[in-house]
Amino acid sequence: MNVFTIPAGTAFADLLARGVIEQAGTGRNPFALADMTILVPTRRAVRTLQDSFARVLGGAALLPQIRPLGDVDEDELLFESESEDLSLPPVIEPVRRRLLLAALVERWDRVAHGGKSTFGFAQSASLARGLAQFIDEADTQNADLSKLEALAENPLAEHWQHVKDFLALVREQWPNIMASEGAVNPAERRNLALRALGQRYRENPPIAPVIAAGTTGSIPATAALLREIAGLVQGAVILPGLDRSLDVDSWAMLDEGHAQFGMKQLLERIGIDRREVRDWYPVSANEARATLLRETLRPAPTTDAWRAIAAGGSEEIAAGLQGISLVEAGNPAEEATAIALILRQALEDRGCRAALVTPDRNLARRVATELGRWSIAIDDSAGRPLANTPPGTFLSLLADAASDHFAPVPLLALLKHPLAAGKQEPGDFRRQVRALDRLALRGPRPDPGLEGISKAVEAARVNARDIWLEETIASLAVWWREIASQLAQFATAMAQPAIGLADIAHVHAETAECLAATATEKGAVRLWAGQAGEAASDLLASLMRADCDLPAIEPSSYPALFRMFTEERAVRPAFGSHPRLAILGPLEARLQHFDVLVLGGLNEGIWPRQPPADPWLSRPMRKKLGFESPERRIGLSAHDFATLAASPRVFLTRSLKSEGAPTVASRWIERLKQLTKGLGLGDRLSGAEPYPAYASAMDLPKGKPAPEPRPNPRPRLALRPRNLSVTEIETWLRDPYAIYAKHVLKLRPLDGLDSEIGPLERGSAIHLVLERFLKENAGGVPADALDRLLALARTVFAEMAVPNAVLALWKPRFARAAAWFLDVERERQKSIGRSYAEISGRRVFTARGGDFILRGRADRIDVLKQGGAVIVDYKTGLPPSNKQVETLLAPQLPLEGAILAEGGFADIGPLAATELVYVRLTGGPVPGEWKLVNADIGALIREAAERLAGRIAMFDDESVPYTARVMPYRADISGEYDHLARVREWSQSGWRDDA
Repeated sequence: MNVFTIPAGTAFADLLARGVIEQAGTGRNPFALADMTILVPTRRAVRTLQDSFARVLGGAALLPQIRPLGDVDEDELLFESESEDLSLPPVIEPVRRRLLLAALVERWDRVAHGGKSTFGFAQSASLARGLAQFIDEADTQNADLSKLEALAENPLAEHWQHVKDFLALVREQWPNIMASEGAVNPAERRNLALRALGQRYRENPPIAPVIAAGTTGSIPATAALLREIAGLVQGAVILPGLDRSLDVDSWAMLDEGHAQFGMKQLLERIGIDRREVRDWYPVSANEARATLLRETLRPAPTTDAWRAIAAGGSEEIAAGLQGISLVEAGNPAEEATAIALILRQALEDRGCRAALVTPDRNLARRVATELGRWSIAIDDSAGRPLANTPPGTFLSLLADAASDHFAPVPLLALLKHPLAAGKQEPGDFRRQVRALDRLALRGPRPDPGLEGISKAVEAARVNARDIWLEETIASLAVWWREIASQLAQFATAMAQPAIGLADIAHVHAETAECLAATATEKGAVRLWAGQAGEAASDLLASLMRADCDLPAIEPSSYPALFRMFTEERAVRPAFGSHPRLAILGPLEARLQHFDVLVLGGLNEGIWPRQPPADPWLSRPMRKKLGFESPERRIGLSAHDFATLAASPRVFLTRSLKSEGAPTVASRWIERLKQLTKGLGLGDRLSGAEPYPAYASAMDLPKGKPAPEPRPNPRPRLALRPRNLSVTEIETWLRDPYAIYAKHVLKLRPLDGLDSEIGPLERGSAIHLVLERFLKENAGGVPADALDRLLALARTVFAEMAVPNAVLALWKPRFARAAAWFLDVERERQKSIGRSYAEISGRRVFTARGGDFILRGRADRIDVLKQGGAVIVDYKTGLPPSNKQVETLLAPQLPLEGAILAEGGFADIGPLAATELVYVRLTGGPVPGEWKLVNADIGALIREAAERLAGRIAMFDDESVPYTARVMPYRADISGEYDHLARVREWSQSGWRDDA
């Protein structure tokens, strides 16, 4: 048997190329290399080996035929059977297979539940993914599915009985479906190709050399092919990183999670003893590092050998630690910055090649972003999901918006996407979208559908306050009609009870192209450009092709189904952006060699990943069927780690916390720590450079950071407000900056999108109901007053479009509050001469800066028969305390009294207020409260007017600032302008001391 190995930590591809060149004797026969065939694990390994041949040969030459075999973790099964002239059935298209399995799941669900489906099609497609993985694993492991009948015996849970029944259905029906498709599963086709090639080598041994290099043979069919190649006279199998120095006892006790278990399993399948494996090319490997990793990963039952190391001296372990450093960062962001610093430092050495290897795609993206600090462009070779690319995001947003009847939030997310243009210039389109957002969609959600948005635009036009705004909204209405016409076809499709997947995918693509078009460029050109655009186009085309013979689906499932496919489809860069830096996954890093290597994300659950929960089979069931243990993947990850960690300069990085929770170090890191600590070498793991400290310091400002001071704007007198309402006076007392922002800067807070109807709307509704009731019944309280009041409430609630879910709470509470209110009203009518509801008034204060107008709108003023008046303020929330009113921190009612005293309420004339009352309407266990201000009302009103006059005079001095949050209601309640005043920044620095 011709089985060789290349030690870990060496340049595998270069050594492989050197050995092949020496074996071929190219000096005697320049065509010798071209006759050879080399099989490597992945397509990336093909490119790596081609580069190595070019580097070793020093120029152009006829290279061997280098072909990928495929490996267990590849997204695609790579074996190119056509290049070997093997006649095999075609593989089924992945999207088509997924949809066929989803339809099978849905049929099974209907049968199991008496014709009623409990899954949507999107959920069935999600389950179909796990089912496809089960089928591929069964094909890969050559599992005998006829044993399914004996799996779920009586002792097992009823759940497993249902699973067994379903898998039996798949076993019986799926082969027939594949036969009707004239295709086979991907794993089955790969097995057929590998077996056919192995049979060819066995029956007709090739004359030219055949070499299989770098594969671990984790797939049984691959291992069988390697056995045939190893037996050829001109064949050779070259294993990556076989440990021939591990002691016999440990070799015998290897478990599936050990790095060498796969090598041991492969040698057994080939039929060769470890001692018979030879070196492929003479090389001086780092034996000290190999010893360190061997002892670190030693099987648990033989770790007593560490005592012998401690007793005999740990010099070799210490030597193995040279060139390896452990970097423990506080969090993933700090870890990414530290890695970026390591890679950036590596570029300082001319010719140095460095790489980050990690299975954590989030960490990879973070590092690529951090390298942008130095304008270093680097791509994650694993790519990014189509869902995270501009075309994928745009298409998903379009489907989501249509599914949600074009509600404001998803609609604006779609229209604000950079690809949206609506056949206009992008700048003009953005301006109209912003106008739609600001003028029509703020507040409670409009009626559903495109027509609901049209009504919201028309309502905004009717309510426009000036000619300019009316013209702006008229232009907006014309623009919206055009956009609505572009979206109408998709809206109609989504409104169908059921629709073919190809039909809805076709409408989806057409609508997206229409919305992506500009005034000068077609939507197809913008949307399908680049690799991401091609991937999106290919996905939609696959959905259209795959729909034949499939039942119609509910349109509501389409957005989730489409997003699922975009999240699973990777868009990979055509080539890396930097010639000396790379970001790779563990599988992609096989056969590659770097001067500096960072192994990132070394936490449990990330590297190695925890074996996923199998939704179909329990561990005993997997064993009965002949499936490998889930821990087998951990062993493959361990082999990748051990091979990569043997490189000359290695950084092992991890984060101590993730999302605020402590993490657990990777089992290999823990083993390394235990070994070195026991030998007194723990301090050797920390490198000389404190990269986490550097990472933390990078974002700190130079010198001592100074927080933003509390704002104290001092506008010119001409800009200061000369007209405030009585409610704004309290704001002026408590937070002058809010008055500055509103009246000087002219800023108004926007209502929320799809905002919930809450206490503010409830208070407005009750005020309006009581206003109408008092105006309609000015002569007194009629006998049917409660019925009239409840009828008015229903009318007002309908006008405000209060949702039924909110009405279920509001109506009974209002009924209780109304009954209490009418009882009080009947008693008070005896002393009231006339009532005025929602009456407006004003009072002018003469000041140095000019007349100052105090405006007020009283909820109610009752003129008493015996003289005087009662000013009433309705509250649905908590009214101010008596002390707040007495100290004029809540001056609304006293100031309304000051307006009344000067005849500011024109319909009433000058009149003294004798009572100030807060009427609280809750509708709770205590339905209402009549709260009388307990003070000398006349003196309180006079003092309020005097204080206001003094405050007007004070702020007419331009040196007096509008300071933020002088006397806030509560420290934990934010005002509308607190974010503008940057309260969170300056309030952390003792701002009260300098108030």
